[in-house]
Amino acid sequence: MNFEFTDEQRAFRDEFREWLETTLPSGWIHGDWNLPEEKAERIEFLIDWQKTKYEDGWAAPSWPEEYGGMGASVVEELIYDDELARVNAPPNINGIGEQFVGPTLIELGTDAQKERFIPEILNCEEIWCQGYSEPEHGSDIAGLETVAELDGDEWVINGQKIWTSYGDIADWCLLMARTDSSGTKHEGITALIVDMNQEGVDVDEINQISGDSEFSQVFFDDARAPEAHVVGEVDEGWTVIRTMSAFEQTGSRAFDLQRRLNELLHFCRTTERGGRPLTDDPHVSRKLAEFDMRLQAARATRYRQVSERLDDPVPSPEGVIDTITSNDLAVDLENFAMTLRGPDATLWEDGPEDGRWVADYFESYGMWIAGGTGDIYRNIIGEQVLGLPKDEKSKYTHRRENADRDTE
Repeated sequence: MNFEFTDEQRAFRDEFREWLETTLPSGWIHGDWNLPEEKAERIEFLIDWQKTKYEDGWAAPSWPEEYGGMGASVVEELIYDDELARVNAPPNINGIGEQFVGPTLIELGTDAQKERFIPEILNCEEIWCQGYSEPEHGSDIAGLETVAELDGDEWVINGQKIWTSYGDIADWCLLMARTDSSGTKHEGITALIVDMNQEGVDVDEINQISGDSEFSQVFFDDARAPEAHVVGEVDEGWTVIRTMSAFEQTGSRAFDLQRRLNELLHFCRTTERGGRPLTDDPHVSRKLAEFDMRLQAARATRYRQVSERLDDPVPSPEGVIDTITSNDLAVDLENFAMTLRGPDATLWEDGPEDGRWVADYFESYGMWIAGGTGDIYRNIIGEQVLGLPKDEKSKYTHRRENADRDTE
């Protein structure tokens, strides 16, 4: 594994870095400008930002050129993500469409589906969500109960989805529905492209502890999708799920965590307790060193996985290793940050950086279960990568290994 970039890769990095520094709002990189607080204004800003990236050729660089991307290599994709994290760039409001749905349609979609949907994803004219989780089944996608029945040349959909990111603003949903109950629970699932703006689709926002409402629950009451909107084969939706999950698991938080650790280091160097900077405290310095070692290991894991994709750009299940290491590190890092900051870190208003410390703390736990808990990801590694027997279902998480189980 070579950690050195080629001249071409360095040129790619420098070009994108310059574009970010000249295109982001004035003061953004130095923390003097942030996202609008009002939700409607924030959504408008993020859509405009995505369109700017598209117009300047920086949206979805890893997509094939024939679909509007740059055909960038996996190494250039790594550089791209690193640069976005370095400047804490605005989030991708159409990330589900660009990072998950789009690549899945490129792999499994029909020519008509690609022609209709791919361009509108890239230019952010249409926003996407996923219809996965359900109230009684959480991360167990195969246990879904939403059903779709064929009526002529249309599928009629009834059921409920929950924790649907961007569901309140999405134009389309890649929905997983039960179309045949005669086999195992992994069989008889069909992936459908569903219009979110039709009668029969009701969306309720979910208020989060942070005060935001980034997730929704979606109710389908005789909603419809044409036969032509089946992705893959009827009853073979598990193939679509595995394909999209593989693309989802290629993302990495290691670069964002590097920025967060740097912020914490700066805080410890500039904050005094008892007349001495926090970095003079042996316990603090030891913990910071531990976090740095774990972070470098996470980055090395990311680099290794990128190296393995040089010959085969389709992700493998091993990508979840990066997700596990990054998410566990994020939870531990934010817990330590809150401990260092003290009681005022718990304040939303008038708290450090307008409440960002407590927001980051809560978000670390949310990310630990987003797309599947760390325990589910560990089972993926054990079963799909190492070939181990299926895990007996347990109510205990690996993060509670020191809990007194006998009391429950």
